[in-house]
Amino acid sequence: MGNQRVATRYAKSLIDLALEQNQLEAVKQDMDTLQELVDVRDFALLLKSPIVTPSKKLSILETILDGRVGDMTKAFIRILVKKGRENVLVDISGAFQDQYKVINNISSVKVTSAVPIDATVLEQIKQQLVQANSTEEKIEFSTSVDPTLVGGFVLEFDGKIYDASVAHKLNELRKEFDGPNVYVSQIMQ
Repeated sequence: MGNQRVATRYAKSLIDLALEQNQLEAVKQDMDTLQELVDVRDFALLLKSPIVTPSKKLSILETILDGRVGDMTKAFIRILVKKGRENVLVDISGAFQDQYKVINNISSVKVTSAVPIDATVLEQIKQQLVQANSTEEKIEFSTSVDPTLVGGFVLEFDGKIYDASVAHKLNELRKEFDGPNVYVSQIMQ
């Protein structure tokens, strides 16, 4: 079974338990904390290391997480370590975030622009996406800057890409001019 399938199943189990115990938001905060930790390369390498014994990993995890996450999350991590699945914690954290967004009707939209954009522009983009029924009403934006776009922006969401950049428009014009010119052939006749 692939890591993603395992991660999805464990994340689903944690979400179901959190919903049953009315602790979804608390567990979400714990998973945010875990996500910050697994983004640290050394921490991720520790989880995947076959050299470090499970008992040592559990001891390290309990020390790091003490006071930072709730009891349900700690118990969940103990189960992962006992079953030898701590190496999948990185994937579980991501799968949990994805499933949480589905439950709460939150769309993720990546915006890449030529220059940094402010909150008012993001709000306008949000309104356009919601009006077009392209996304949920709640949108979580991630932004990045790519000066090669020259101007405009690129939106990525739900496996779709909307390219409204100047660089894209220039490439389209270049393709159009590189093709056969129908007007020249009509003049030559």
